[in-house]
Formats: sequence, structure tokens, C-alpha cells
Amino acid sequence: MLIPYQLLDSETLRRLLEDFVTRDGTDNGYEATLEQRVERLRRQIDRREVVIVYHPDTGDTSLAHRRDVPREMLDELERDDEPG
Repeated sequence: MLIPYQLLDSETLRRLLEDFVTRDGTDNGYEATLEQRVERLRRQIDRREVVIVYHPDTGDTSLAHRRDVPREMLDELERDDEPG
């Protein structure tokens, strides 16, 4: 299930991004601060390059590149983003 980031409280979104960029295996090899890494990821979400994925069977939340998400899930997310 894809979660529109706009539905999340700004602090909740920030904590989600911080959690993701500090997970094992997410070090990109660049010497960037936590703030820089979070901001880079936030821009990717704003540009819709990265989406938030909720896994109801496990209760886990992850992030995925748009190209790795099934088209039907993206279509549903875009419908949810439409006004009215």
C-alpha cells in the first residue's frame, strides 16, 4: 500500500526519513550530515521519485523508487492525490 506523504504530519515524515537514512546499508559513501541526507531524500519524495510503502502484513514502512513499484499501485496513489 502506498501512502501519500502529504497525509503524514511533518514531524512523522521527518522521523520516517531519518530512520531510513540511518538504517544499515543506506550509507551512500558520501560524507553528508544527517540533515543533508534527509533533505536529499525529501526532495526525491517531493519530486515523486521515491514513494512511501506500508506493508500491512508486517506493519513495516519502507521507501521505494517509483520505477520499482507496480504501475497499478502508482495509479491508485495518483487517484488519491487528485483533488475532490
